Amino acid sequence: MDEIRPFLESDGGNISLISIEDDRHVKVRLEGACVGCSVNQMTLKAGVETTIKKYAPQIETVINVA
Repeated sequence: MDEIRPFLESDGGNISLISIEDDRHVKVRLEGACVGCSVNQMTLKAGVETTIKKYAPQIETVINVA
């Protein structure tokens, strides 16, 4: 998350790791400005999920939980 957080913070957002299930599914919570942002799903998939999979290729999904 430390690689992702500075980009989100620069736009007034943040992210928290909620859980990792079965070593394959990551749950995160987008926070701050990310909550109401119209492109937060694109950020989640193109930014967050791609970065997590780069460091942990066994991860299959990353989802945002409210």
